[in-house]
Amino acid sequence: MIRVGVVLGLIFICALPAGASDEKVLAGVAANFMMPFQEMAAAFEKESGIHVESVFTSTGKLYAQIRNGAPYDIFLAADEERPELLFRDGLSGKPFVYAMGEVVLWSADRDFCARFADWEEAVRSNEVKRLAIANPESAPYGAAAVSALKASGLFDSLQAKYVFPQDIGQTFQYASTGAVQAGFCALSSAVTDQGKEGCYYTITQAPKVTQAACVLTRTNNREAAEKFAAFLLTPAGIRIKEKYGYR
Repeated sequence: MIRVGVVLGLIFICALPAGASDEKVLAGVAANFMMPFQEMAAAFEKESGIHVESVFTSTGKLYAQIRNGAPYDIFLAADEERPELLFRDGLSGKPFVYAMGEVVLWSADRDFCARFADWEEAVRSNEVKRLAIANPESAPYGAAAVSALKASGLFDSLQAKYVFPQDIGQTFQYASTGAVQAGFCALSSAVTDQGKEGCYYTITQAPKVTQAACVLTRTNNREAAEKFAAFLLTPAGIRIKEKYGYR
């Protein structure tokens, strides 16, 4: 059973059931990767007996927390830049790419995608009065959405519609509850059971999101953290990622 509690305002911490080992890993995880991470952590714990706990929020917030001494053992970002900065400053081991994701335009309205030829027509329509984009300053998926809007020449003209949740998980929540008519969400959310109740457009103009991870220098659980890092790239880990649309 997965237990989820709220910490640090809108940050979620998820603790999986303890295994036979006293070893544990605390991971700071980009919000878009929550669903596959939970499955991976459960599979890893079953295999190794190492207990995994996780905090999910935007990459930018996790990065700031690490800079301020947060006791994470491993950092799973939604970009390459911030793990590289930590490595450069001696705060982590060498980063590695663990996933490639993409941003889509998703609506909870199952018929939404039948009414417009493409995502550009959809966001321009008067039907879409509020449009969610994860804060591009701290959320790489939000930055990818902004890049697509600018590439299409739409960013400035749609300013009045934008709502900026703090991370990509909240963006999906806004769209799924009807707080906005559509949101730029991670594909990994759109392919979940809940996501399939709505519909989504692919966005060819958006850059793919390269996600890197690193084991942090100050960890007191290095061996366990490195084992979990290795698990992310195993066939079992890859199968879970692919289930959620990651490469």
